[in-house]
Amino acid sequence: MKSSVWVKMDTWVRHLVPFGITVFLLLLTAVPTHIPGFSGIAPMLPLMGVYYWAIYRPDLLPAWLAFVIGLLYDIVAGTPLGVNALVMLLVQGTAASQRKFFLGKSFAVTWWAFSLLTAGAIGMAWVLLSFVKGRPLDIAPVMFEYLMTLALFPLLTWMLARTQLAFLRDV
Repeated sequence: MKSSVWVKMDTWVRHLVPFGITVFLLLLTAVPTHIPGFSGIAPMLPLMGVYYWAIYRPDLLPAWLAFVIGLLYDIVAGTPLGVNALVMLLVQGTAASQRKFFLGKSFAVTWWAFSLLTAGAIGMAWVLLSFVKGRPLDIAPVMFEYLMTLALFPLLTWMLARTQLAFLRDV
């Protein structure tokens, strides 16, 4: 029989799972691949994490944590501070606000909505970065980044769902 202190500690640690997994996804984007130009087209793994947790466990990854993840993403990616923070905040807010719509829907609906939200998020990041640079950036890498993000979404969602079942069943 566990004491109440251990139960509270266990619950608190489990609350860190969504944040920790999403930060891990963020760090995966920073792993050097030695493929020329890959960093400009790498999929937005943290965006997928923020989207997933905003729908299925918004209580464990609130907006302020999505903002922190975005700031960390800005630091890791070398983008101006605030660009990805704003993107993550808007993705979390939009997905969490539509949570009731998503629950009980098929994966295809969730993926379709992710494709629309990601298009807006990546497009907004492109506009903000173009504004900061003072000129329109090349759109081709952005389109490829979008397609890679969409292509990896089913696999990553499956992994996040398994993580949720394994670690957060009783939280």
